[in-house]
Amino acid sequence: MTSGLLLIDKAQGWTSHDVVARTRRLAGTRKVGHAGTLDPMATGLLVLGVNSSTRLLTYVVGLDKEYLATIRLGQSTTTDDAEGEELTHASAGQVAAIAPAAVASGIEDLTGDISQQPSAVSAIKIDGQRAYARVRAGEDVQLPSRPVTVSVFELLASTAGDGFLDLEVRVECASGTYIRALARDLGVALGVGGHLTSLRRTRIGPFRIENAATLERVDVDANLISPTDAATRLLPRLDLSAEQAIDLGHGKRITVEKDVTRIGPVAAIAPDGTLIGLVEYRGNQAKSLLNFPPDEPAAATEPKQAS
Repeated sequence: MTSGLLLIDKAQGWTSHDVVARTRRLAGTRKVGHAGTLDPMATGLLVLGVNSSTRLLTYVVGLDKEYLATIRLGQSTTTDDAEGEELTHASAGQVAAIAPAAVASGIEDLTGDISQQPSAVSAIKIDGQRAYARVRAGEDVQLPSRPVTVSVFELLASTAGDGFLDLEVRVECASGTYIRALARDLGVALGVGGHLTSLRRTRIGPFRIENAATLERVDVDANLISPTDAATRLLPRLDLSAEQAIDLGHGKRITVEKDVTRIGPVAAIAPDGTLIGLVEYRGNQAKSLLNFPPDEPAAATEPKQAS
């Protein structure tokens, strides 16, 4: 039974749950999960965990992300994206009057550490129920603003149309940032309204879309990132002796060189390259946080590039 992380290039129209369900059938196991939901309208990178490597998804969820998106200025919608109903529509004259300097200033104001109100149709839970479910049930949902970090908000190109202005942008941001909300807020700042017409996630932490495969073409076994490779991309590495690997596998603490700079989980690797588990440092000892069963090949491999 193999284990690892799988990079999938999600197609438009698929839900993240659809991708998980299809991968379960392809992999022949129920133990498949994902890190970081993508809306059906969005495309791009989903990181899946298969079998014991679902335990690593905890360390993927909070990583920074990169997106390519199209923001349409001149129209706002109920969902802040193209799937919602129109709320406002600026005149062609208002849109034509938008100065490039104003766009640049609006983008700059939405870069860095900012306060952002998530879209009402987000997956955020309110009293145990998703916000989007409450909206669909007819409730008026107003989510509180929260701090987010947008490290890069870059204008790549712009295209003027009949009563609208499309902005092609690249965004790098911390987990929890909503690109739809950036589109909405930029439109508000420019006085013409705005919404998202396309969204593609291109990176999650160290994992990039270039190494992802589509569901139609994926070979699960060939494209799995081994637990060792995945864990050492996500976390610091501790190389064990054979004796230490046995002790950790039995739940014992091991003596290590004291390193006060190491905070949080560390990937503990046996001499043969197997991921024994995750440990945390306690002075000059390492304590097991999570052990991994030997249900995967030891060799760490780079996933095949999608064609």
